[in-house]
Amino acid sequence: MNLDPKRSWAVPAPAATTLPVAGTALVFPVRRIYCVGRNYVDHIREMGADEKEPPFFFQKPTDAIVHSGASIPFPSATSDFQYEVELVLAIGLEGANLPIDDAERHIYGFAVGVDLTRRDVQIAARKSGRPWEIGKSFDHSAPCGDLIRLIDRPLPKSGRIELKVNGQVKQGADLGQMIWKSDEIVSKLSEQYRLLPGDLIYTGTPAGIGPLMRGDRIDATIAGLSSLSFRIRD
Repeated sequence: MNLDPKRSWAVPAPAATTLPVAGTALVFPVRRIYCVGRNYVDHIREMGADEKEPPFFFQKPTDAIVHSGASIPFPSATSDFQYEVELVLAIGLEGANLPIDDAERHIYGFAVGVDLTRRDVQIAARKSGRPWEIGKSFDHSAPCGDLIRLIDRPLPKSGRIELKVNGQVKQGADLGQMIWKSDEIVSKLSEQYRLLPGDLIYTGTPAGIGPLMRGDRIDATIAGLSSLSFRIRD
């Protein structure tokens, strides 16, 4: 929204959150961050949940984005800080109630991302029947690599997805193991929210989640995409 020229900001306006677009001088403005829960059978079993239930959506704050190469602090209020590698979709075309066969047209690009989680906080909130946003939606909780445009390569429906901590593979799977595919996720989410250019969707993680410590280096990759690397400050 443009500011009325007769008015001025009451406080400094927040900086825009953007992602680089690989191979270009473009940046992608981030509007919202949606995340899918429970989209790989092995991870659902790992978390002790019912694999027959459909995935659900939650959100992270826009300024939780972390670019590749960053160094981030260990978060407060947790002793069980965990990683979840995911395929990220970027929306480039507005739409609501999208049929599955039209959903891919609304995707601008994709990237590798990591959903960082305060697992102990999440589980405690869930057990008490309270919203567990505090376990997912905190500062620096959404690292994301450079976007690959859909016009530059097809949307990946299979391919290796992997996360390493200090050079050791912790998560490894294939995108083909996703229960809900990318077009189905976009379609389903558009039934609940009007999707707009700038929206990101983290599409769920495979098994192998685990803890991060101060000083750890994280390397996340998806075959054919720009890699994502970051560190937890010591």
